[in-house]
Amino acid sequence: MSATRIIDGDGHIFEDAEGISKFLPDPYRANAPYPMSRLFPPLDHLHSHLGTTPPGSFRRVGPDGWIEFMEDIGIEAAVLYPTSGLAYGKITNLDQAISVTRAYNDWLHETYVARSPRFRGMALLPMQEPAAAAEELARAVEDLGMCGAMLPSMGLNAALGAKDYWPVYAEAERLGCAIAIHGGCHEGLGMDNMPVYPPVHALGHPFGIMIGMGSIVFGGIYDRFPKLKIGFLEAGVAWILLCMERFDRSHETHTQFNPRGDLGGPQQGERVSDYIKARVREGRLFVGCEGGEPDLIHAVKSLGGQAFVYSSDFPHEVNNEYVKEEIDEIMECEDLTAEDKAGIFAANADRFYGIGAPVAA
Repeated sequence: MSATRIIDGDGHIFEDAEGISKFLPDPYRANAPYPMSRLFPPLDHLHSHLGTTPPGSFRRVGPDGWIEFMEDIGIEAAVLYPTSGLAYGKITNLDQAISVTRAYNDWLHETYVARSPRFRGMALLPMQEPAAAAEELARAVEDLGMCGAMLPSMGLNAALGAKDYWPVYAEAERLGCAIAIHGGCHEGLGMDNMPVYPPVHALGHPFGIMIGMGSIVFGGIYDRFPKLKIGFLEAGVAWILLCMERFDRSHETHTQFNPRGDLGGPQQGERVSDYIKARVREGRLFVGCEGGEPDLIHAVKSLGGQAFVYSSDFPHEVNNEYVKEEIDEIMECEDLTAEDKAGIFAANADRFYGIGAPVAA
């Protein structure tokens, strides 16, 4: 691994509720610190299952633990996403959404981004108030050095392709930063009464991501903002093959009227799969992958190796050995070219997140 440049395109932190609380503005700060359950809503009622995960997974590591992990694995830099904050789209109070996301971004900057250039942050935005979200995106990128922002696949009142969010996408395009759609909340997807958790976890992530992609593609977001970069993370890779197949068929047989001109996306007679592949070639559509995915080979052959960004998901349901095995599977795959592997492990993350030159240890 030491001979291969690796950027972790989707790692996670465990938030410090007290640390975030100190960045809250008045009047919230007067009653701080708050427990995590007061800052962010629960992901859903499904995560409360009783069971086990691999030994060493879900370790509540901080910056030092993250650096130890990167040193052990051979990872140059990591782009960091939240854990509890994955549910921030479910905050209903507009002022709270603005205050909590801003406090999280300040905490992430102080605790990780300012600590080491090997840490790259993705901001949370108060999408509940799009004008404020656009302002916070600019602050996070220009003042705090974030790579961009994470949008939740589930929880917001409007679909991600809705006109409400155009100001956010316009600002992301102006800044040239990354927008990443990330799953985590699994309720409302038809599995709320599922008596076992593994299928909820297996299906919840891709379901939410597929809905998000459908809304963004057919909502014309890529056309209205022709320089915008969007990634779809932590859902594996097989979902995008399903999307292309199903979108092609439905687009061919169902014509959507658009009298107000608010929609966009593939034109009549254009294959949606070709439209998606074109966005990949432009360096504007990325998909997270973790290794250990048998359909990665098919996905690379279909979309090209420049679409996929390696993601460890550390320190969630993986430990160091699990991550090493998944990296090895990609490295040893004879059906992927050296160029494919270099793209998956670093080059694509460079283009999506704007990592730039190799980061010194």
